[in-house]
Amino acid sequence: MADAENSLLGETTCGSLLQKLQEIWDEVGESDEERDKMLLQIEQECLDVYKRKVEQAANSRAQLLQVLSDAKLELSTLVSALGDKSSVGIPEKGSETIKEQLAAIAPALEQLWKQKEERVKEFSDVRSQIQKICGEIAGNASEQTGALAVDDSDLSLKKLDEYQVKLKELQKEKSDRLSKVLEYVSTVHDLCAVLGMDFFSTITEVHPSLGDSTGVQSKSISNDTLSRLAKTVSALNEDKKQRLHKLQELATQLIDLWNLMDTPEEGRRLFNHVTCNTSALVDKVTGPGALALDLIEQAEVEVDRLDKLKSSRMKEIALKRQVELEKIFASVHIEIDPEAAREKIMALIDSGNVEPTELLADMDNQIMKAKEEALSRKEILDRVEKWMSACEEESWLEDYNRDENRYNASRGAHLNLKRAEKARILVNKIPGMVDTLVAKTRAWEEDRGISFMYDGVPLLAMLDEYAMLRQEREEEKRRLRGQKKVGEQQNMEQETAFGSRLSPARSSGPKKVVGPRANGGANGTPSRRLSLNANQNSSRSAGKDGKRDSMKLAAPANIVTVSKDDAASHVSRTDSVPASP
Repeated sequence: MADAENSLLGETTCGSLLQKLQEIWDEVGESDEERDKMLLQIEQECLDVYKRKVEQAANSRAQLLQVLSDAKLELSTLVSALGDKSSVGIPEKGSETIKEQLAAIAPALEQLWKQKEERVKEFSDVRSQIQKICGEIAGNASEQTGALAVDDSDLSLKKLDEYQVKLKELQKEKSDRLSKVLEYVSTVHDLCAVLGMDFFSTITEVHPSLGDSTGVQSKSISNDTLSRLAKTVSALNEDKKQRLHKLQELATQLIDLWNLMDTPEEGRRLFNHVTCNTSALVDKVTGPGALALDLIEQAEVEVDRLDKLKSSRMKEIALKRQVELEKIFASVHIEIDPEAAREKIMALIDSGNVEPTELLADMDNQIMKAKEEALSRKEILDRVEKWMSACEEESWLEDYNRDENRYNASRGAHLNLKRAEKARILVNKIPGMVDTLVAKTRAWEEDRGISFMYDGVPLLAMLDEYAMLRQEREEEKRRLRGQKKVGEQQNMEQETAFGSRLSPARSSGPKKVVGPRANGGANGTPSRRLSLNANQNSSRSAGKDGKRDSMKLAAPANIVTVSKDDAASHVSRTDSVPASP
C-alpha cells in the first residue's frame, strides 16, 4: 500500500490535487468564500516556496561566481609569479556557463600549482647554496642551518637565473679561495719542512679544518682563515730569513776557523750541510730540515768548540806561517832575524791584544808581499847565480892553469881540457855579466828607493868589490909578467957570462889537485855571501853612484835589521894572485 501511495504521490500534480481538493470541498460543502480563502492561502504558500528556491539559486550562483573570480585571480597571480603564460593553457572568455568556466580553469590551476611547487623548490635549493657559500666566506657556515623563506611573488625564470648567476659567482669565488687556501697550506708545509717544524700543529692553529684530510671541500675559506694563513706564511718566511742569516754567519765563521786552523777536508765534510748554503738565496733553500733549530745549534756548538781550540793552536799556525815566510826570504837571499820575529809573534798571542784572525791576516799579507818581493828580485838573482857560477869556473880555470901536469895523459885529462875551453869562453863574458847586473840592480833600487841586499850585503857593494879585486888581480898579473921578463933577461945575461943556462926552480911541494872550489878562493872570486865591511861598502858604492849616499838600506816586512860588522870582514888581499896563461 505504501508503494502504491508513493507511486500515486509520484504521479500527483498540482491540477490533480486541486481537483481532489474540489471534490473534498464539494463533499464537505465548503462555501465559495472559504474555498477562495483556501486557494489564496495555497497560492501564497507556493509563492513563498518559489521565492525561497530562487533565493537559494541566487546564493548558489553568487558562490560559484566568487569561486570563479577567485580561480581567475589565483590563475592570474600564479601566471604573474611564474612569468610564463605559454606553458599553461589558459581558457579564453566565451559564452560558457559558470560551471563550464570553472571546469575549464581547474586543470590550468592544477598545472600552475605543480609548477609553483617545483619553482619554489628550485629557488629554495639555489638560495640555500648561496646562503651556505656566503656563510663559508663569512666564517659562520655552522650557523646558517635554518630553512629559507621563498618569496612566492616572483618565481620567474629570470629571477631564478639571477640567483643561479649569483650562485656561480659565489662558487667561483669559493673555488678561488679554496685554491688560495691550498696554496697557503702547501707553502706552510714546505716552510715547516725546511724549518724542521711540526706542520700539523702549525696549520691547525690557524683553523682546525685545515689539518683535516677527509676532504678538500671541508676546509675553511673565510676571510679570517685567509688572513691568518697569510700572517702565518709571512711569519714563517721571516723566521726562515733570520735562520738562514744566522746559519750563513755560522757557516762563514766555520770556514774562517777552518782556514785559520788548516782543518783537513775530512773534518769539513761533516758540516757540508751547513756550509752548502753560505751564499744561497732564501728562495733557493728548500731542503727538508735545512734550517732546523737543531742544525743551527749544532753549528753554534761547533763554532764555540773551534773558538776554544783556536787559541791553543794559534801559536802552531802562526809559527807555520813564519816558517813559510822565512823560506821565501831564504830562497831570495834576504836576511831576517827569525828568532826575534818568532818571539814577537808569541808575545802578541800571549798578550791577547790582537785577534788571531788579524794576526794571521797580517802574516798572510806579509807572505804575499814577500812573494811579490821575491818575484821582483827573480831576474837579478838569476843573473847573480850565473855570475857566481862563472866566477867559480874562473877560479877553477886558474887552479887548472897552475897545474903543470894538466897536459899529462892522466885519467880524466880530456874532460878537464874540455871544461877549461868552456870556462875560458864563460870567463870572457864575466865583465858583460857584471855590467848588466849593475845596470839591472841600479834600476831596481831607483824604482823602489832601497838597496838590493844579498844575504845581508848590498849587491852593488859586492859587484864594486869584485870589480876592484878583478882590477887589482889584472894589475898583479901584469906585475908578475914584468918580473918574469926581468928574470928571463937576468938568466940570459948569466948564461952569457957563465956559458950555461940555469934550470928554473921547481916547486918541491906536492902537486895541487885541480877541482872546483866550493865558494870561491883567494883570487877575488865572490863567495855566496861576500864578507864586506859596511862602511867600506858604502864609501865604495858612493864612488860609483852618488844617489846611493841618500838611500837607506830598508829591510822587507818582518825583517829585523842586524849589524853586519860582526859578520863582514875585509876581503883578503894578501893571497897570491898568479897570472893566468
